[in-house]
Amino acid sequence: MEFEAQINVASADLGSKVIFCSDEFFAPAERMLQCSEPLWIEGKFDDHGKWMDGWETRRRRDGKNDYCFIKLGQKAVINGFNINTSHFTGNYTPGVSIMGGCFASDLSESDIVNNTDNGVWFDLLKVQKLDGDSDNIFSSTDQQEVTHLKLTMYPDGGIARFHAFGSICFDDSLYDVQQTNVAAASAGARAIYANDEHFGKLQNILAEHAPLNMADGWETRRRREPGNDWGLIELPRPAIISSIMIDTKFFKGNYPDSFSICASCIEEPTDNTLKVQSMFWSELIGRQKLSMDQENMFTLDDIKHQEPITHIRINIFPDGGISRLKLLGTFVKP
Repeated sequence: MEFEAQINVASADLGSKVIFCSDEFFAPAERMLQCSEPLWIEGKFDDHGKWMDGWETRRRRDGKNDYCFIKLGQKAVINGFNINTSHFTGNYTPGVSIMGGCFASDLSESDIVNNTDNGVWFDLLKVQKLDGDSDNIFSSTDQQEVTHLKLTMYPDGGIARFHAFGSICFDDSLYDVQQTNVAAASAGARAIYANDEHFGKLQNILAEHAPLNMADGWETRRRREPGNDWGLIELPRPAIISSIMIDTKFFKGNYPDSFSICASCIEEPTDNTLKVQSMFWSELIGRQKLSMDQENMFTLDDIKHQEPITHIRINIFPDGGISRLKLLGTFVKP
């Protein structure tokens, strides 16, 4: 899917939230910001009707349109969207538009919601037709920085998941923090590629919140051939690493036996070339044994160099799952 290697900046996992909604009679708008795949539960109903895993409004009879305002967890630049209507067939919204705005952190939510004609808002996606029970992929028409989005339905209906793909704007104040997780998704780190994500996505291990279950981590299938599984991660800025934490929470009979990390510092990389280049990167930490269902800590004594890095290749031997990765260190000022 186009944009799949970019960060979903509208994810609830990154702190994005709905701050106003015109209607959510059948299903709350917050539900569409979840990262999990939308569910269909046969026979599940609530007080308002069929339970749906997404945002669903009532049937409008007044000629108006439903809409919601989303506050992003971090300021971002958006390149594309996926408006997913999985399981919404006769009740999906036929069309949507998206506007963006960039606001000061001290501006009240009511001021943001009630002033869409103040010149701060701009189009990211003009009205587009949607298909039901489908991924609907669109490019953003503007790459200005945004802190808020307005998503409008035409006229009503349901959306299972709303993803806005792009990059998080780096917070320069992080340069002054001596020990921070430089691989945090909230700072702009992103998973580029994993050779296997059968049970869970590599991007999951960059989340800052405590792992929820095995599905909230990266897990590969049982490997039946020689070799090992691996993934590539890009840091938001060059950084020097002083310690590493690999969390195997919830992974007991299926955690990796061991891991290693290779790293490099690369200017203006392309994702496709990194897959081959990473085979030749130098080790940041050599192969280390892991224990199940716990935080596995590795200190400065285990790390092989103190040179700045921008990318890592995490190798797990031979396969299995981990819930979180933290690279504690310091971002290097340009």
